[in-house]
Amino acid sequence: MGYENIRYEVADGIAMVTLNRPDIFNAMSMVMMNEIIDAFDQSDSDDAVRAVIITGEGKAFCGGADLSKGAAVFDKDKKVEGRDSGSARFADGSFDYSAESSRDGGGKLALRIFASLKPVIGAINGAGVGIGASMLLPMDIRIASEKARLGFVYARRGIVFECCSSWFLPRIVGIAKALELSFSGRVLGAAELKEAGLVSQVVAPDDLLPTAYAIAREIADNTAPVSIALMRQMAWRSLGMSHPMEAHRIESRGICTRGVSADSKEGVASFLEKRLPDFPGKVSSDMPDYFPWWEEPQYS
Repeated sequence: MGYENIRYEVADGIAMVTLNRPDIFNAMSMVMMNEIIDAFDQSDSDDAVRAVIITGEGKAFCGGADLSKGAAVFDKDKKVEGRDSGSARFADGSFDYSAESSRDGGGKLALRIFASLKPVIGAINGAGVGIGASMLLPMDIRIASEKARLGFVYARRGIVFECCSSWFLPRIVGIAKALELSFSGRVLGAAELKEAGLVSQVVAPDDLLPTAYAIAREIADNTAPVSIALMRQMAWRSLGMSHPMEAHRIESRGICTRGVSADSKEGVASFLEKRLPDFPGKVSSDMPDYFPWWEEPQYS
């Protein structure tokens, strides 16, 4: 599909999603959010895509929610382009929290990124605040330009954690740091982002995309797509496990099924023959029978 607020390009196995509203610092609209979700649907369904990079056009990564229409963006009683049009209230005026229209839109975006079958690399080219910061949390690798700045500014706007950030942020930086950052709402520069563990590298602006591409290229050239899809979900979902035995059960299923696969044979052969592997397995058709395991009763 054609997009209004983002660009989606695929080249040499790498999908690039570019937030493309540079005149308003790539502020997040509901239209942009739905387009990003659709782009992830495309990348998951395309076996040619081995990794996804997300960045922003111009000076900013994402300047948070588009506030050009005022507080309506946060008000579930207001009509906003791209948002579910159903009522979020019962007839007596109380909120129906189970209604689709009551859901946080940023949370839908975070959950879609979380569910990705391809690794996701955030290339933070400039400022990101609010959802512009929290949408980065479910990404697997985050690289910052020296010009990058992030702020979790919810309380400064009179709202609360969104985009599932109350789950992701403490798991990335620890509970004390997560509360310090979100209570103050202050904006962190690139060096402090790295110190806090929010990004793995800080690079010169001109090196940002080449660095992200180099990481994506290493994944694309050397790893089995089905293994990556499984490992991504294994690692993220292990954060909610109560005992290592749960990880052992899933890893055992993975070793059983992957160990007899054509990918495993190719992985060993390419190692012995000292060449790059050519893995035949496809995410679209070759995921094992226990996937998605978290929908089983004992994991739900």
